[in-house]
Amino acid sequence: MDSPLDKAINAAGGAAALARYLDVAPSAVTNWRLRKQVPAERCRAIEAATQGAVTRYALRPDVFGSAPADVFSVEDFQSQEPQQAGA
Repeated sequence: MDSPLDKAINAAGGAAALARYLDVAPSAVTNWRLRKQVPAERCRAIEAATQGAVTRYALRPDVFGSAPADVFSVEDFQSQEPQQAGA
């Protein structure tokens, strides 16, 4: 199973692309992956880079807690069955 950081890397188009967006060296992203922890101060930028597909809550629940009920990821919407009109 992919970690939230792995999902962010994939959503951004790779570790180098995510690093460019965050204005950090690609090795920083690799180190976060190896340590299995993203610095808390980078989480909001990663959330923006992935257009909300990976939230700060998923990246660092120890810092940001659980996602509020009104915060959904793209995956939440993709997994829902479409509702038919008049049903």
